[in-house]
Amino acid sequence: MRRGLHGQGALFDTEPPGLAARLVGLRPFQHGSSPCEHPKEIPFVVFAGPRGIGRSAVLAELRAAYEGRTPLALIDCEAERFAHPPAGRPHEVWSPLSQALVTIAEQLAEPVADAGRIPFPRLAAGLLAVAAGGWNDRDVPRIRREAERILLLNDTGSWVGGQTSRWVGRVSARLTDPLTGPLPGTGPVVEPVVEAVLETFSEGVSPTHRRLRKAAAWYRDHPNADGNPKLGLLLLSGHFRAGGDPRTHAEGHLVRALLADLDDAYGGSLPRGHRPGRPVVLVDNAQTAPGIGLIGAVLRDRAEGIADRVAFFAGLRGHGHPALRNATRGALSELARTSGWEPGGTASSRALLVRLSPLSPDDTPRVVEAACRGLAVPSRLPGAAHRLTGGSPLGTTLFAESARQNLPRGAGAPGELLTADLVPPEKYDGREACEAHRGHGVHKGHKGHEGHGGRPAYRELLDRLVPDGRRDELALLAVAHDRESACALAAARLPGDFGAVGVLALEARLAEEGLPPVPGQFVGDPFLRALLLLELHRREPDHRTWKAAHRTLVAHYTDIPGAPDGPGSAEQRVLYRLHHELALGAAEPAVTYLRDTFPRKDTKAWLRALVFLASAPYHPAPVPDGYGGAASDARTGVALGRVGTGPPPPEGADTALHLRIRRLLYGVWQVTDPLALPDPVVAERLRSELEHLSRLRSTDVEPLLRASVHWPEDALSGRPLRLGRTASRP
Repeated sequence: MRRGLHGQGALFDTEPPGLAARLVGLRPFQHGSSPCEHPKEIPFVVFAGPRGIGRSAVLAELRAAYEGRTPLALIDCEAERFAHPPAGRPHEVWSPLSQALVTIAEQLAEPVADAGRIPFPRLAAGLLAVAAGGWNDRDVPRIRREAERILLLNDTGSWVGGQTSRWVGRVSARLTDPLTGPLPGTGPVVEPVVEAVLETFSEGVSPTHRRLRKAAAWYRDHPNADGNPKLGLLLLSGHFRAGGDPRTHAEGHLVRALLADLDDAYGGSLPRGHRPGRPVVLVDNAQTAPGIGLIGAVLRDRAEGIADRVAFFAGLRGHGHPALRNATRGALSELARTSGWEPGGTASSRALLVRLSPLSPDDTPRVVEAACRGLAVPSRLPGAAHRLTGGSPLGTTLFAESARQNLPRGAGAPGELLTADLVPPEKYDGREACEAHRGHGVHKGHKGHEGHGGRPAYRELLDRLVPDGRRDELALLAVAHDRESACALAAARLPGDFGAVGVLALEARLAEEGLPPVPGQFVGDPFLRALLLLELHRREPDHRTWKAAHRTLVAHYTDIPGAPDGPGSAEQRVLYRLHHELALGAAEPAVTYLRDTFPRKDTKAWLRALVFLASAPYHPAPVPDGYGGAASDARTGVALGRVGTGPPPPEGADTALHLRIRRLLYGVWQVTDPLALPDPVVAERLRSELEHLSRLRSTDVEPLLRASVHWPEDALSGRPLRLGRTASRP
């Protein structure tokens, strides 16, 4: 793999063949053939996951692996060309899918290896019939350019370039004749254009003209055409202009035309050996038009027994779509030897939905070290990078790039590298190192890069990870734990027209993007939540919105009691209140709670409460050492029990237990902070504190002893602290 992808061997391996080789029939980056796992019908592969998981990077790698070796096309469904019709083209004769088919065909047509250009006469005839429905003005030059682009899809490369140009020019002139004839300039011209297409495609006796004639006759099988190709093309044009379901059927027929043209190229007079393997079509951001339309059309045809020879790979934001409800599902790592796919009785069962996994704790250090080759990288930084990003490929890549640029300037902790200016890699290096993530817009609230300058790395990351719009509101709601607390924040801190409706809309958008809430957090993804909270804290110099948000939830969980049991229990609401008090700098209430509950609470539940409270965000006051530096982190001194690091225990309390729990809380708070480098001395101190606590319990001591063994190692390696359950849930 050329682009530094990690953990994708199940897709790109050659020995034994990975998923790509088994479906395409060619070894990636090689010309050698590979046995096909499904010789008659292969699944439509859809890579799914949230933003930043690497879907675009995988598709870009597939393009690099097969470009020049087999016909290949790559489209990004979020590209501007699919957003609206070209100037002068009426909406009723244009759709994102029709535009995509032209783009795909133009790329697939390019000659590869020892085989020549692939013509698309069936697709060209259908597109001309559709386009003619909008040729009702006298802008003949524009219409002729439109016709010529479509006609060029018929170029086989066998004609001399001049002959091709003359043929295209001659035919386009015949097609536009009705516009200059007796018909009024605003009148219908579909029928005369279709007649001209059929006449032109039926002329001549050369192999090229025989191919055109065969393609024109193909439309006699259009539904209700009764064997008449002219009627078939007229029906296609009318259905497309009608919109709705008729247009969907017309688009499906155009997709079928493109695939039939490809089938001709592989099964016609050209020896099959000249086109080994299968053509490849890559569809990025398929959750938007034209992606879902293309996927649906291909799956419906395959379910009806209409075969094709194409290996389709798509990238889908989120974890699924109604059009894929019966797809076979699995993680990429599970598909290294076999896909496990068998088609069922529905169209969606023809798809294989592949879940892309984050980078592993072993992969993340490799990315950081590769980017920072030749630099003095702090030994704990790679592990801290994984703890921060959770293995997000995009997050890890840009974090590593910030390290490369800012380690020489003195930044070292994750928080420093996030707040330091990051110049995009393509400007810093003079190359497009972020090709895999093109197409994600810049948030409207922030200016783009100017010249060769940069801006804070966390903003660059948020621009690529956050759904478009409402980022300021989402940053505020990232403080919340669930829908109820998010609504409380919205009511107190956002305009009245946002309210619960806005909360529900943002919750739905996050879920659609594959980022649903998790127990205890409204924004479920820890990396995204850390970035949003960092942006909220830095919104104003005095951090007033940050403070107000936490104070709002302190009041919310103080004034409104919870039910005795269940997700809104009184115990849980106490933990939420203490969490926000700790974020505001008031640690003693949390220490008191942990001290008082230690003798009577289930040990696992007590440890989960400790870790949850210690997940409160920490933002030290700026000092000359820089944001997040060890000199500004007061938690280290408290965790190590240094003199003057806290108020004396309250009168009547067990002084030794109170101080030990305070040290433990501050220690866990420091070593699990995603914006800080874990202090190895603090990590080791956790061991002794937990061992001493285990001696104070006569029963249920095993969880404390296990934590004393595992937590120091987990903290320094960037793994979540082992609890047996999710650490973030109180």
